[in-house]
Amino acid sequence: MLSSLKRHEETGQRTLLSYGAQAAYPAAPPTESAEPKLNITVIFTSVRSTLAALQAAGRWASRLGARITLLAPQVVPYPLPLASPDVEQHFSERKFQVLAEESKVETSVQLLWCRDPRETIVAALAPHSLVVVGSRRSWLPTNDKRLARHLRRAGHEVIVTETE
Repeated sequence: MLSSLKRHEETGQRTLLSYGAQAAYPAAPPTESAEPKLNITVIFTSVRSTLAALQAAGRWASRLGARITLLAPQVVPYPLPLASPDVEQHFSERKFQVLAEESKVETSVQLLWCRDPRETIVAALAPHSLVVVGSRRSWLPTNDKRLARHLRRAGHEVIVTETE
């Protein structure tokens, strides 16, 4: 369940939630430190696509001894200040808490209150991050695949998982 909730006071735009779960996959080989070194970032696109991306990331994270971060950009309309979005923050936190609990490994959620989701995601990622983006299967480019291409151009390693 909810193990920590932190508000980043310096920006007023992020909420970090962490959830822990027992690994359902074979444990990673022991390392010198208990803290995982690799972080797999999953970008929230839609509930269905993100669940598929979280499952794939969970398989990789359990085998690599990594942790998962779910980045969830939440667009705030221009008439409203970023500090007071039109959707209750508690509602958004609960929605992503349920998604994160589906993962079999430690998953943290970052809610990003923003105007431009693409640029906010790029700014929130560490350089050369490993990113998983869920997308629906289509022969036409979807917004999710355009986001993946944008992240690749920004220097990140991106894996796209497709759903029907």
